[in-house]
Amino acid sequence: MLDGYEISSDPARLDTALVHRWLSRDTYWALGRSREQQERAIAGSLNFGVYAVADGAQVAYARVITDRATFAWLCDVYVAPPVRGSGLGTRLVEAVCAELGPDGPRRVMLATHDAHGVYAKLGFTPLDTPEHYMARVAP
Repeated sequence: MLDGYEISSDPARLDTALVHRWLSRDTYWALGRSREQQERAIAGSLNFGVYAVADGAQVAYARVITDRATFAWLCDVYVAPPVRGSGLGTRLVEAVCAELGPDGPRRVMLATHDAHGVYAKLGFTPLDTPEHYMARVAP
């Protein structure tokens, strides 16, 4: 627990409608994502929520796509506006990395447009050879 909040990877606790609303309406990376797409993303991922102890309300979310052995992709990290700047995002990413564990994936990757400082504090660095990486993007 952290100052009135707790972090859980129990998928039953997720407020999936809220997560969908946050991501599809309030992010640059998932704007317009359909509810069905979000449900499939949740079903195929390791999910984390941050919850207020007082009333159980979800205030943050993160998702990891991983095989739990060699690779993980951290994505959809979102902190609700009323609690942004409180350190909950940092604590959430710390919890994700702790859950993956020291014997887990050697590489945890992510992409961000505006939160480099948050992730750098947790050991994330720019790619040494970004030219080695490729992506296939659907039209």
